[in-house]
Amino acid sequence: MDHKEGKYKVKDLSLADAGRLKIEWAESRMPVLMKLREEYKDSKPFKGYKITGCLHVTKETAVLCETLAACGAEVAWSGCNPLSTNDEVAAALAANGLEIYAWYGQSVDDFYWSIERTIDKVPHLTLDDGADLIFTVHKKHPEMADHIIGGSEETTTGVHRLRAMAEDGKLLYPVYAVNDAETKWDFDNVYGTGQSTLDGILRASSVLVAGKNFVVAGYGHCGRGVAMRAKGFGANVIVTEVKPTAALKAMLEGFRVLPMSEACKEGDIFVTATGMKDVIRGEHFVKMREGAIVCNTGHYDVELNLKELAELSNDTRMVRDDNREYTLDNGRKVYVLADGRLVNLAAAEGHPSEVMDMSFANQFMAHLTLVRKHEAGEVMENTVYDLPEELDQEIAGVKLETMGLSIDSLTDEQVAYATDYSAGT
Repeated sequence: MDHKEGKYKVKDLSLADAGRLKIEWAESRMPVLMKLREEYKDSKPFKGYKITGCLHVTKETAVLCETLAACGAEVAWSGCNPLSTNDEVAAALAANGLEIYAWYGQSVDDFYWSIERTIDKVPHLTLDDGADLIFTVHKKHPEMADHIIGGSEETTTGVHRLRAMAEDGKLLYPVYAVNDAETKWDFDNVYGTGQSTLDGILRASSVLVAGKNFVVAGYGHCGRGVAMRAKGFGANVIVTEVKPTAALKAMLEGFRVLPMSEACKEGDIFVTATGMKDVIRGEHFVKMREGAIVCNTGHYDVELNLKELAELSNDTRMVRDDNREYTLDNGRKVYVLADGRLVNLAAAEGHPSEVMDMSFANQFMAHLTLVRKHEAGEVMENTVYDLPEELDQEIAGVKLETMGLSIDSLTDEQVAYATDYSAGT
């Protein structure tokens, strides 16, 4: 472990060159974020501001970190999941002078120790994926909130929790819900989660997906993306849901809809994407087919009740990287990938750079907006804010431009027609 007090703690600094190659590859696939870097690197709007982040340390995240730094920010970073850090990327960031505390395989104590180190010097802005950084500030260091201008949140689970905090009057500073931007949730969550989840399953198991009964728990944006990609691989997709409208959408997309109590008997591969605890429990594991593969693509590792699975098992062993075999008392074997952590990040590389490009452009613009409002003396309420819809369209427009695509625009007459309530048949 390479450790420099007050600056970084990473697995192995000698991995930095390999990490730099990964970061350069991501840069070549993230034109929107790179355009923002180019646009603001001279004016340095974040000069004098410390941005502390708690977000998966991937090659794409590194592009965001270095873009913020290039635009003047003092950056301090930790990973937001014990099994999602790419050690090569973390080493490259440390070697480039960024303050970072992250390595693959952290214990829970390591995880929170790393967060604490990033706030030893109080930040002006916080950037979260899952809200663990924000929760640490609120629970252990509430006095810091007086110094913090605002923050942002990357994922669905974190936004839900922060909105609940705001409704209870417990949120101590304003936060932008980056997850709720259309250029985030309808691209990153759907196409990113869909592809990277299948990628993680294949790397950890190398199984044939075609012909398998593939159970997706949850048909939100992430679940929809997983179901779409599994179908594309030739799987027979079964969806489980608790929300009637989501179940209807799944059915009308051509998927079977069953309760988990029935789906658990038929599935060959299971993926949870709900944000809820105990989605697959002991009562489900004991009914699974021989050789069933089970994994989670939600932010927290609570969706699979592995404690109950362990109690129902008489033996367990790692059969390959990120693939743990449980032999149940009934003689059947169940395989859990990535120990219930996000399979797309723990067993693969996370979302493709192209979709993270827009998500992280939103992160950049959220923090730029917070700084601009602060410098203009605008007082924001301690609540969760959505990013402006115009910003969504601007980011999508830049993305189209970088892809060499153009679209139509309304004529003046069409604009007038759109708001002319006197027009009839």
